[in-house]
Amino acid sequence: MLGRTSTAERVAVILRARISEGYFEPGDRLSEKQITEQLDISRNTLREGFRLLTHERLLVHKLNQGVYVRVPDVADLEDLYRVRKHLECSVVRDVVAPPAELRRLTAAVDEGRRALDSESWRALGTANIAFHEAITALAGSPRIDELMRSVLAELRLVFHVMKSARQFHEPYLERNREILAALSDGDGALAEQLLSAYLEDSERQLVEEYDHVIADRAGNPALA
Repeated sequence: MLGRTSTAERVAVILRARISEGYFEPGDRLSEKQITEQLDISRNTLREGFRLLTHERLLVHKLNQGVYVRVPDVADLEDLYRVRKHLECSVVRDVVAPPAELRRLTAAVDEGRRALDSESWRALGTANIAFHEAITALAGSPRIDELMRSVLAELRLVFHVMKSARQFHEPYLERNREILAALSDGDGALAEQLLSAYLEDSERQLVEEYDHVIADRAGNPALA
């Protein structure tokens, strides 16, 4: 049983993690009964957790229908990348010597390689998210960490539109390794250059794919 202190916030942490790890997909309806039983919490506590994640734009409440995982639009996607470019690039730009703590970055690259070898595409996406969380963690700011977790959880919802998770994520695994190598050398300028190009390519690829998905949904209401 979860403790009483900040229980709703802890529920939000659990549900946010499940979104980030790809267990909940855009448009999924969340069952109050199932979640309250799994976490051994009250419905009022769960609803407060839902409220927190609705504020983070991860969930949406539909009148007389329940709570659903939000479906981002192209404007959301573009804004998420705007935030990522500011946060991530500013962090690596400040690197002028090998950071003392690179274990999370190294572990994320290694986990991505294992996921690729085992053809676990959801795990590959999760490893990619962990890598970028570890980049901003180099700043040593809990507030930046909190913001980045929220941004990447919302971005995970966008990743679900990709027709081939392997085709999307696999090329970026090698690019993560290159960024890690630059940071290991203390070359923040090179890391920023690599990361900036990475984010530009990723955003363009996702926007193109998302445009097609939205057009398909508009033409076929059953997909919405």
